[in-house]
Amino acid sequence: MWSWVLHRITGVSIFFFLFVHVLDTAMIRVNPDTYDKIIDTYKTPIIGLMEIGLVACVLYHALNGVRIILIDFWSKGPKYQRQMLWTILSVFVIVFAAGAIRMLQLLIHNL
Repeated sequence: MWSWVLHRITGVSIFFFLFVHVLDTAMIRVNPDTYDKIIDTYKTPIIGLMEIGLVACVLYHALNGVRIILIDFWSKGPKYQRQMLWTILSVFVIVFAAGAIRMLQLLIHNL
């Protein structure tokens, strides 16, 4: 159940990011100066931490999505769903740790 809840939360988070991204990109046609101000706000450490959170959301959502596809379309999927959950969580931790470390290094370097 918790993987389902987390899948929904990450999906909604990604949706809101994409919504904001489309709006801020559209500002370049409306007012280029406002667009530049918005882009400057994205260079803050808080937004850098939010980007790391976005990577976590996208990575978990993608990996869990593959697991869900396997459960739905593979005849043995329901039997192995728990093992697949632990597998995707392990892959998530390894890949996210590597990505987060690199993103934090860049964030600290740009301070």
